[in-house]
Amino acid sequence: MLRFRDAAVTDPDAHALLEAYFAERALGFPAEQGEYRPTFPDAAQFTPPAGVFLVVADDERGGELVGCGGVRRIQRRPETYEVRFEVKHLWLAPAARGRGEGRRLLGELERRAVEYGAQELVLDTNANLEAAGGLYRSAGYSHIEPYNANPNATDWFGKRV
Repeated sequence: MLRFRDAAVTDPDAHALLEAYFAERALGFPAEQGEYRPTFPDAAQFTPPAGVFLVVADDERGGELVGCGGVRRIQRRPETYEVRFEVKHLWLAPAARGRGEGRRLLGELERRAVEYGAQELVLDTNANLEAAGGLYRSAGYSHIEPYNANPNATDWFGKRV
């Protein structure tokens, strides 16, 4: 079972997990899209109530850190002025995948965003991350128009909550 802990994105554990996430993304990034360009998150954007960042520990592996993810408030939905939160950097190490824990992490991030006032959740991803796209679709997200200019993204998803 995985355990979630709030952490500043500047926390050494959070920073190490983000580096592992970015390294994995860079290795698998489609060559035709150029070079993967990681951006470390701004700590203020992931500090309650503007957002939260979680580090994930695996109790079955002696508390080993195996993942991370965050949500942050972004610009309101232009058409309706609904409060939007963005899911960012949702990642589990390969050893922690395949047990439904990614869905549980996503659910925890969604719950936190709703506590902070989210009316819609959005995220961006890359089409080559097929498992991630499947997770998001099965969790009720649907394709939306791009809401940002992330050079690493090819797909944008949203979900009203």
